[in-house]
Amino acid sequence: MSTLIAARYLTPAIRDDLSRKMVFVGGPRQVGKTSLALSLNPFYLNWDDPEHRRRILSKDWPKNASLITFDEIHKYARWRNLIKGYYDTQKQTHSFLVTGSARLDHYRKGGDSLLGRYHYYRLHPFSLPEAKFEKNALQRLLKFGGFPEPFLGGDERGHRRWQLERLERVIREDLRDLERVREISLIERLAEALPERVGSPLSIKNLAQDLEVDHKTAARWISILESLYFAYRIPPFGAPKIRAVRKEQKLYLWDWSQVPEGGFRFENLVAGHLLKYCHFIEDTQGHRMELRFLRDIDKREIDFVVLRDRKPIFAVECKTGEKALSPHIPYFKARTGIPKFYQVHLGTRHQAPMDGVEILPFADFCRSEKLV
Repeated sequence: MSTLIAARYLTPAIRDDLSRKMVFVGGPRQVGKTSLALSLNPFYLNWDDPEHRRRILSKDWPKNASLITFDEIHKYARWRNLIKGYYDTQKQTHSFLVTGSARLDHYRKGGDSLLGRYHYYRLHPFSLPEAKFEKNALQRLLKFGGFPEPFLGGDERGHRRWQLERLERVIREDLRDLERVREISLIERLAEALPERVGSPLSIKNLAQDLEVDHKTAARWISILESLYFAYRIPPFGAPKIRAVRKEQKLYLWDWSQVPEGGFRFENLVAGHLLKYCHFIEDTQGHRMELRFLRDIDKREIDFVVLRDRKPIFAVECKTGEKALSPHIPYFKARTGIPKFYQVHLGTRHQAPMDGVEILPFADFCRSEKLV
């Protein structure tokens, strides 16, 4: 398993950047950050290990170690100044890699002492292009999600146990480290309620009523689950020639296998692939990338629009079957200026019913737009 996990899509870019700056790698718990780091053959130090902690604080590592990895060092209150000093004094002889999850992403934004000294990458679960080593990869991704352990294990019982344990660790451990929240059991209830709301406009008001809390509290808890890499929201895209909705948002999960089977799970899988693509382009090339959806007040909708430097580059509509072209696509194509529309499905048929529009299998779409 470790060999497969090590061959991750970010590895070449990280290797290249390590010759110039520190590299930080964040992302969800159990997404494979440590395995990726170890594949780079570093001198590895984990803050959670007491002996490693001593070696970090005393700067005790081999002089000939070209790469030093600090895992979970953000749990140390003065970690920024510590690694800043190491980098400034030893960058001629050592490269430095820092890995962590929610707290690393949160705390690295809390000050500018490291400004200009590192590049930050967000590691995502396996996607179809990255999982091509596995037979029936798309069906396996739909069933088990893209996190390495359940995807590679391919065992339903093990998958269910992994999901329960992950929720427990994210809510009980990561939340405790990141926020001072008393109502942990209610946030667990919120997390358990979100899979049923994937793909539809998210109503914070309804969630607040179900949990019997005020609107502001429910909104804050959603933001906390986003910072813990449990869920994410996408905003609407407002083209000038349509009466687009402005305030509605749609919510998706990092582990799409939590979503009930069917169309919304496939839609969440596609959302995960597109978010991964956006983060990859942003982290490696420096373009400002956005993932949005398109919906007007008459409820015509396209599931996703991808923007680069604030300009739409393509839109994606999801259908589980080989259905006729959605009438919403030609409607929005004539009014938005989006250059390419794709209607993706789980079948085999590939056709181009009009200029700039394709109906195609999801695997073909991944190749067309060079998803990672």
